[in-house]
Amino acid sequence: MDDSYPPLYRELPEWGLRAEYWVEGAGGDQDGDITASYAYAQVTTDQVRFHRIDAGHNWAHAGGGAYTVPSRPVPLAEIPEQVLSEVLRDVDLFVGVASVGNDPTWQDGGPGGRHRDYWQRYGFGELSQSAETRRELLARLVPRLAIGERCTVEGRFLRVRGDLHTYEIHLGSGNVLIAPHGRYLCIVPKRASGATDGAGPLPYEGDGMLAIVLSKAMLLADDTAITDPTIVSQLV
Repeated sequence: MDDSYPPLYRELPEWGLRAEYWVEGAGGDQDGDITASYAYAQVTTDQVRFHRIDAGHNWAHAGGGAYTVPSRPVPLAEIPEQVLSEVLRDVDLFVGVASVGNDPTWQDGGPGGRHRDYWQRYGFGELSQSAETRRELLARLVPRLAIGERCTVEGRFLRVRGDLHTYEIHLGSGNVLIAPHGRYLCIVPKRASGATDGAGPLPYEGDGMLAIVLSKAMLLADDTAITDPTIVSQLV
């Protein structure tokens, strides 16, 4: 919390480059912003920059904002397309996995409700480019599944028709709403779950959110067979 650091970075020696991802602590003086070990509980993210690998590192206070910049970044026009694509993919995965928008327990907005608007925008808002790609894949994949007749891709959601309700799974966050009134349905995915076994190989390697969306769709398409008491209590 109270120190200065270089930004997150990844060295790419074969290209003579270093990719940087700027972050800083969020909050700092309110209950829940700082952990018991005096680290920030949440961070905000900023820009991605590329520097020559031997250039001096930038530094900033953990919660202070702007970095000192001892060297000029390499213009994006000079970054090889493969390098730019792979680094931005890493950034997208970091945000997609770490965002509070993917955490069902944040539906209350976190400490003091301060992040409720962000959670709502991330959890049910416009799709990122990765989510748009996921949408295109699902539009081709879903009709081939055993539950295909119960599912349609509509806008930002995969719409699933169960026997008890119809559900809308957001293609960016995997969060679920019960139609038609938009009631939130909390389903916490198991880590390293094999819930998508039987769906066939996923066509987008490394897209954990695609696996989560498919596993929730399979679960909800057969909603009368759900036995988890936490989920069942929400379906009443």
